[in-house]
Amino acid sequence: MELKKENCEITIDMLLIVHPEKRRTVQRDRQTDPASSLQCRGFQGIGNGNRRRQKFEGNDLRGNVAQTQHHQQTQVITSYDNQGTHLTVEIHPGNKTPQLLKKFSFDKRFQGDRNGNTRPQQPGGKDAHAYPWDRSSLKSMPLDLRQFEKLDEYASKVKVKSSLEELVKALLQEAHTDLEKVRAIWVWICHHIEYDIVAAQEKDRRSYKPTDILQSQKSNCDGYAELFEKMCRIAGVHCVTVAGYSKGYGYQTGQSFSGEYDHAWNAVYLEGRWHLLDSTWGSGLVDPVTTKFTFIYNEFYFLTHPALFIEDHFPDNKNWQLLKPVQSLRQFETNMYHKSEFYNKGMLAAYPETSVIKTVKGKATISIESCSPTLFMFMLNGKQENGIMTFKKNGMKLEVYPQTTGSHKLQIFAKGNSDLYSSVLEYTVECNSVDRSIQLPSELHQPVGPSWFSEQAGILKPSHPDPIIHTKDGRCSISFGVEEGISVLASLHGDEKITEEMQRRYIFQVHGEKRTELKVQLPYAGKFALKIFAKKRLDPGNYVFIFNYLLCCSNTKVKWPVFPESFGNWGQDNELLEPLSGVLPANRNIPFKLKLHGVAEALVKGQDTWPLTLSQDGYWEGTCNTAGCREVYVMVLENANHNFYSYILKYKVTAQ
Repeated sequence: MELKKENCEITIDMLLIVHPEKRRTVQRDRQTDPASSLQCRGFQGIGNGNRRRQKFEGNDLRGNVAQTQHHQQTQVITSYDNQGTHLTVEIHPGNKTPQLLKKFSFDKRFQGDRNGNTRPQQPGGKDAHAYPWDRSSLKSMPLDLRQFEKLDEYASKVKVKSSLEELVKALLQEAHTDLEKVRAIWVWICHHIEYDIVAAQEKDRRSYKPTDILQSQKSNCDGYAELFEKMCRIAGVHCVTVAGYSKGYGYQTGQSFSGEYDHAWNAVYLEGRWHLLDSTWGSGLVDPVTTKFTFIYNEFYFLTHPALFIEDHFPDNKNWQLLKPVQSLRQFETNMYHKSEFYNKGMLAAYPETSVIKTVKGKATISIESCSPTLFMFMLNGKQENGIMTFKKNGMKLEVYPQTTGSHKLQIFAKGNSDLYSSVLEYTVECNSVDRSIQLPSELHQPVGPSWFSEQAGILKPSHPDPIIHTKDGRCSISFGVEEGISVLASLHGDEKITEEMQRRYIFQVHGEKRTELKVQLPYAGKFALKIFAKKRLDPGNYVFIFNYLLCCSNTKVKWPVFPESFGNWGQDNELLEPLSGVLPANRNIPFKLKLHGVAEALVKGQDTWPLTLSQDGYWEGTCNTAGCREVYVMVLENANHNFYSYILKYKVTAQ
């Protein structure tokens, strides 16, 4: 006899005729040889004594024969498999004809237990989320975290109780829906249970009983998961513990996984679907240097989207990936690992998508997409060097140039909305050849080139939007708008030592009405970092580094002198047209032309004094002879009623 319904096929090999007085025998036979009654394709519940799920309606087959007055009643036995399909059999009195009811349930969301209760089946197609991540949400269900603010505050402050039942009862005073119950339990565990780092270092996978965890308030991942599952059961929420591999404490980029599973987490059944969470990782982290655990709440691991959860959690049963298609262990090992902070700080994707990248002609390129403007930094082998990072409106681009062959550790950090940078990505860079032509200045800081960050600091519409400027003759002019009330400062840095004083002497700032110009002269051929600083003019604090340009010159004949030294009275709006060189030839007539604001008189002083006259177009002009002097100064009288002149520029004269 065969009965078919959709994709489920049940074959009846033997139909037992059961009489009421033989009910004990039937039960014993089912326990010793349950497969002798029914064989069902995909119906493992009856074929395995440990997984069998039976719901008894009517008399209880586990006890003594029911009272005589019930012998004449029809009894019903319902057996479930682990996919939720159940088969119902009626047992009639001896004077009735026994029959197999044609009643099948194909509701695959719940299955029964021995006590007649129902529980959700293991995950199936309805629980699967698409892979890769669709960028819609970090969560596996729609959540507005603001709705949990009061509940979170309450749950985090509930004190430890003497029993789990008492603790759960206290938590549920402010939690009513299954989602709220799960949230309250999650928050309490994340704020009260400390990770047992000592046991982890000793690789001690001891069994932590929930009651012991309450007393010590320490546990390993197995204990976290078991405690969470136990508290959910007390709260009436379906929850299971999932074992598997993880990319947690001690993980090395690109490593393989084999042998015993190293981690455990939970799945909870909410609103008709399974969802994943990890209270161990939600509670805090272990510092790899000090090996100490710190409570740092991590929202990311609460009901995490499965396409993100799989990046650092690989379950022993592929169904608990909750993904379609499922990922192989090999994919788990080789796929790029984005740390939780990557998503917490608003990142969306990173390229390349593998954790090990190879250089091409000595260079490796990495890019990141983010939801909004974000600050980044990097470290190559623990140092911020040999790289060029540029900020984009929604992300960044990084080029690294390892200076030796072999494997290199590349770490990328992001700031987000917090005041601290957090590690978000790690790559292993395999370098087969070194590009010796690319030797970046050690003082080249990040970012390189203007960006949204420089705009935010008041530096607008730069003449050179690209981060690298090439100059053939060793000179260049860079201009940009500056917001009102902002002061800008620049300095030049090369690999050959330049004194702090001279770092600014190769740059001369010209302040126009709406723009500032930086005239740059390089002292020799090579690569230089042109650093740009800014601050509010009325702010007494120091200038803050904003960005730098990389200046490149391959002309070995280049050897420009410094610009003249300027003093404090050199006004922001002053302009120097000539002479721009800070070193003047001896015994020469040197023309001067400057635009000076708010002065009554101007003069040039060397061996003698030469007055400057104000022309009709607003420039102070005149000529000075450098004979018999080693220094030349430009001086101004700011008020006609005063007789004190101030120094504003200083030139040196070459030896005769």
